[in-house]
Amino acid sequence: MHGGLAPKYWTPMAASLLTVRNLRVDYERTTALSGFNLTMEAGHLLGLIGPNGAGKTTAMRAIAGLLPIAAGEVRVMGELVEPGNTATLAQIGFAPDTPPTYEDITVETFLRFVGKAYALKTSLIEERIEYWLERLWLTDKRKSKIKALSRGMKQRLTVARTLLPDPALILLDEPAAGLDPAGRVEFRATLSSLRDSGKALIVSSHILADLHEYCTHIAIMASGAVRQMGTVAQVVGGSDDNRCYYDVRLSQASEKAAAVLAGVGGLASIKIDGRMISFEYDHGDEAAGTLLKALVDGGLPVARFVARDNGLEQAYLRTGIRQVD
Repeated sequence: MHGGLAPKYWTPMAASLLTVRNLRVDYERTTALSGFNLTMEAGHLLGLIGPNGAGKTTAMRAIAGLLPIAAGEVRVMGELVEPGNTATLAQIGFAPDTPPTYEDITVETFLRFVGKAYALKTSLIEERIEYWLERLWLTDKRKSKIKALSRGMKQRLTVARTLLPDPALILLDEPAAGLDPAGRVEFRATLSSLRDSGKALIVSSHILADLHEYCTHIAIMASGAVRQMGTVAQVVGGSDDNRCYYDVRLSQASEKAAAVLAGVGGLASIKIDGRMISFEYDHGDEAAGTLLKALVDGGLPVARFVARDNGLEQAYLRTGIRQVD
């Protein structure tokens, strides 16, 4: 692939690309992350989801060697991530959610500076600048000063800066922030390409539908700990693959909706908001038919009735965590 996307000396026969054991991070007297364990191979793309303060950013910054850890260890390609181990740190690319850039220089000057900081050859720097400006839709902004860029463009530039040195492990904190719908589609393709080229990626995002599309694994976090982790299929499936969520719209709000729903056995996670009702119930045509009949027989004026396929949103709701940042 043009631009040298795959790691130069990584092979699947080596140790796991990333190993995190019992990681703990403290901020003064507060434990921000505790008991964090993770193993990733080449081609894994882990999506982190959770509310504000869940520990997602702390986990990524600690893995990148940007935070002191109170306990545990992080290894990339078998080597310990620690101050002074520059060869290993160079294999980690981290893009924070707030783009750190130099406002008064141009896009291409900034990327050349990054390439030289990594001691890359000039010809390779120029090749990779061309590649990532094109892939991240910044080619026409190469001569623009960074302060003239929009929030979304600065975010894309931060991703380009992260990818230019060709790290084996890529950590992206809310990388789709500020992207329009078309940009999100293109960005999903970029992440999928990186995944398929043999990188390992960790992406924090609140856009759960996007994560479902390109991730291989998901971790749901809250209060500095992982609540659930596994492949996308494992997390989405939950404890019962025969359950799903239903959305019901009434032609008009009904005061007896709560009573009718309470009389239907097997409902869970019930929410009533005026004419809109949602809940969890058994999956399948027979179950849906029985359910719809019970609602109509109960006197609810059902105008719309939809069974949602299981997805990350439902998996997240099953944990009982209420807020996604």
